[in-house]
Formats: sequence, structure tokens, C-alpha cells
Amino acid sequence: MAEVIQAQAVADALARAAAVLEAQSAYFTELDQAMGDGDMGITMGKIGVALQAYAADTPVGDDIGKWLAQAGMTANRAGPSTMGTLLATALMRAGKEVRGKTELTPADLATMFRAAAEGMQERGKAKLGDKTILDAIFPAADAFAAAVGDEASVAAAGGVAVDAAAAGRDAVTPLRSRIGRAGWVGERTEGKVDPGCAMLVMVLEAITSED
Repeated sequence: MAEVIQAQAVADALARAAAVLEAQSAYFTELDQAMGDGDMGITMGKIGVALQAYAADTPVGDDIGKWLAQAGMTANRAGPSTMGTLLATALMRAGKEVRGKTELTPADLATMFRAAAEGMQERGKAKLGDKTILDAIFPAADAFAAAVGDEASVAAAGGVAVDAAAAGRDAVTPLRSRIGRAGWVGERTEGKVDPGCAMLVMVLEAITSED
């Protein structure tokens, strides 16, 4: 029998991801400051608080896609910033792929994952190798889709995605950032962990956790 992901599991996963954004806000600020900026942690903390409240107070109902799109709008209102906009876009694009659905299949999750990554790229205008969150999310989405295509369980595919995201994060750490404020400080960013990549890995770890 094919694996099915119920609406409540989606809400629980979002709540876990949001809790990480709040709990790790100081760490994200530390990473962001090392890259020449510094407001990412504050923004992620605000979004984390807002999304936890949304997940707790707003029933998913009979449309997972609509619920995720509204979560994206909630994130955008809570943290209007570059990274906040990217996260909001990811949620809205993912939701668009499953409009009207009351439960999801592993293939649905793979489609949502890819749509979220592509939405981030279209909105942020970065390229792979620019040392941004894209360098973690695209490998993760591809790895998840490949695992699902090989009929891995969602849990197993999620673990593969986390590993791929971490590998993407580590691969660009030695590089120089090429976009945004981090790109302005040039060589100072070499050897520094990109905060977007770090955040993506931690969020995926939370999403794939059942605890």
C-alpha cells in the first residue's frame, strides 16, 4: 500500500520547523554577522513564532495547499526581509502544487520540494554556486526525489535529503559569497558557513524528525 501523509503530519512538520527558527535565531544572527549582515536571526525568530502560532491555531481543513499558501503569507507578514520573502515564496509555491488535496503522497512531497527550490531561485535571482540557500535546497530536493523514485519511505528519503543539504552547505563554505550584502564583503566570506544553507539543513532535520 502506498504511503500517505495526512494533513496533521504536515502541520506538525511546519510547527517543528518553525520552532527551530525561533530556537536558533541567535545562531543565525551569529552566522549572518560573520557574512557582513546581521538581521537574519531576528527575522527568523519572528517568523518562527508566527508560524508556530499559525500551525497551532489554524486547522489545515480540506486543502493542504491553501493552508501552506496561507502559512507563506503569514511568514511574509512576520518577517519582511530577503530571507523571509524566500521562505514565504517556498511555502506558497509548495502549496500551489497540492491545492485541493487532503492528503499527500511521497511524489507530491517531491514535487513540492522542487517547486519550493525553484520559487526561491526565481525570487532571489541567485545561481547555484553563489553561496546561498540554493546550494543546500536544490541538492536536497533532487536527492529526495531520487529516493522517492526508488520507492524509499518518506522518512528514508528525508534522511537522504538532509545529508544532501549538509553536503551542499559544506561544499560552498570555502567559497566567496557572490550575491547580496555578503557579496559586498568579498573574501571575508571565504570559509564562513552560509547562514541560509545552515538554516535549511536545520529546518530539514526538524521536518524529518518524528520527535
